[in-house]
Amino acid sequence: MDLCKLIEQFGDDDKCRKAIENMRWPHGVRCPSCNSAKISRIVARNQFDCDSCRYQFSATAGTIFHDTHLPLHKWFLATYVLCESKKGMSALQMQRMLKTTYRTSWYLCHRIRAAMLEISPKKLGGTVEINETHVGGKKRRWRPRSEKQVVIGIRQRNGDLRLIHSEDAKSDTVREIINANVGGHVEVIMTDESAIYPWALDKMQKTLHKTINRSREYAHGDVHTNTVESAFSLLKRGIVGTWHKVSAKHLPAYLDEMCFRFNNRKNPYLFRDTILKLIASPNLEYKHLTAKVGEAA
Repeated sequence: MDLCKLIEQFGDDDKCRKAIENMRWPHGVRCPSCNSAKISRIVARNQFDCDSCRYQFSATAGTIFHDTHLPLHKWFLATYVLCESKKGMSALQMQRMLKTTYRTSWYLCHRIRAAMLEISPKKLGGTVEINETHVGGKKRRWRPRSEKQVVIGIRQRNGDLRLIHSEDAKSDTVREIINANVGGHVEVIMTDESAIYPWALDKMQKTLHKTINRSREYAHGDVHTNTVESAFSLLKRGIVGTWHKVSAKHLPAYLDEMCFRFNNRKNPYLFRDTILKLIASPNLEYKHLTAKVGEAA
C-alpha cells in the first residue's frame, strides 16, 4: 500500500465505510445484536436493519469510528502515516496534514497507538539481547533529581522487539520484566557487563548468559547487543526528532507504537491489519488520556 493507492481506494468516506463493512463482515453483514444474517440495507442513511430483531446499525457501530466527528478518510490517512513513519509522527505534523485542531490530532494519534498494542504477545526465544537505556529530562542544578525514565529493551535476533517502561533498573524489577518476555526456548542471552544482569537472571538463564564489554569493543564474534542498541537509537531519534518531548505517563504508548511498527516491518498488509485492530479495539476516552496518573481508572 502506497500513498497514491491509499487515496485512490479510500479517498472519501463512502469508500472507507465500504472497506470497514468488508473487513468487519467478510462473509456478509451480520447483526451485532442477535448475529442474524437476515439484513436489509437502508441506503439513504448508510445503515442496516436486522429483519430478526429490528436492530438498526451502521458499519461503524460499536467500533472506535462510531460517532466520530472526524471524517473516515482522515482516520485512514492518519493510520497509514503512523504505520509508514519509521520514527513516528508528531501530533503537530498530523494537525498540519489533516487540517484539524491540535487536540483532535493528538487524541487521534493516541487512539491509533492504543489499537497498536499487542495483546499477549508470544515470549521471545533463540538468541536474545537485553539492555537498558534512559530517556527524558536532563538533570539540572535546580532539579537535583533526574527525571529520566528507564526503558528495558529485549530483542530476539531476526525476531521481535520489546520496549518496556520500567520503574527503575534494579535487578528485581528487571528480573520480572525478563521472565514476562523471555520464554523457556531461549538459547543464548546477551547483555553488556552491567552488574544488574547476574542478579536479574534466574539459575537456568545464567548458564546461557554471555556478556560484552562495550567500553572496549562493540562485538566479540557473535556476542554483542548491537541489534537492541539499534532499536534504542531509533526510539531516541523518534523522541528527539519527531515527538521532541514524551511524558512518563504516555511513554508506554509510544514504546508500544515503536514495537508494533518494528515487529510488523515486513508485513505487506500492515495498514489493513492496523485498521482491523482499530475496528476491534474499544474506544479510548479523552478524559482517560488527560487524567492524572492514578486517576485514569
